[in-house]
Amino acid sequence: MNFTQLRAFHLVADAGGYSPAARAQRISQPTLSAQVRGLESESGVALFRRVGRRVELTEAGRRLHDVTRRLFAVYDEAAATIAGGAALAGGHLRVGADSAYHVMPALAAIRRARPGFTFALRIGNSDEVLRQVINHETDVGVMARPTSDPRLVCHRIRQDRLILFVPRRHAWAKLRRVELSRLAAQDLVLRERGSITREVFEQRLAEADVRPGVLVEVESREGVREAVAAGFGIGVVFESEFGADSRFRALDIAGADMAVGEFAVCLAERRRLDPVRQFFEVAEATPSS
Repeated sequence: MNFTQLRAFHLVADAGGYSPAARAQRISQPTLSAQVRGLESESGVALFRRVGRRVELTEAGRRLHDVTRRLFAVYDEAAATIAGGAALAGGHLRVGADSAYHVMPALAAIRRARPGFTFALRIGNSDEVLRQVINHETDVGVMARPTSDPRLVCHRIRQDRLILFVPRRHAWAKLRRVELSRLAAQDLVLRERGSITREVFEQRLAEADVRPGVLVEVESREGVREAVAAGFGIGVVFESEFGADSRFRALDIAGADMAVGEFAVCLAERRRLDPVRQFFEVAEATPSS
């Protein structure tokens, strides 16, 4: 086993296949394949299994990937430390976020300042974002939930708020704001459990002792929007995510504090990496779009 073989394995495992890993690293797929085969041959352990045209990690492969995430996180930090100021010219950042709306302004600002900057963005709910950061799958997470985990650095970067939205034909469409108490017995369309939108909104309902009608659970923001358009209930969304859609009317919520902070998180040992440090600095200075 050598460093090159471990690196090849890590790249393939991170990318989810030989072809995407080869494209991302601009090296040949046969080279990666040969290095991984050499690692498997020397260790006597199968690390990947083929499923049609795809590859999946075996149990041994998953355990090794947990190790290589940590190994190459430290390696990247060492490389950035040695490179010093040269790293300011570009850099690559792996970002997890619970909303593209919340993270894209900061990424765009970094790109304007550093034309060589590249990033990979993964979208999921807050639980998924936190897990990705802790497991070294992403360098930075942006989510509407603080954390006190001692392994992590967590900075508040800005604030958003929850609002309601209804179809233009809805009885409330001519209103500008609605008391939270009026949601009693009303059908609602919410994100899946684990999303901060749902967590905060259900907490506010419970605090006000408001019992809504049917709760329609939808996994994506786009799905929530289409379910509301189809008449399944009243939608709940962050104000920054509402956007412009002539089918809907946005409504403020009165009678409860609907403000929610947005937070950037990273592993404490990765805070000094230049792309991570720069992201935190730019995110704190960049207004929401």
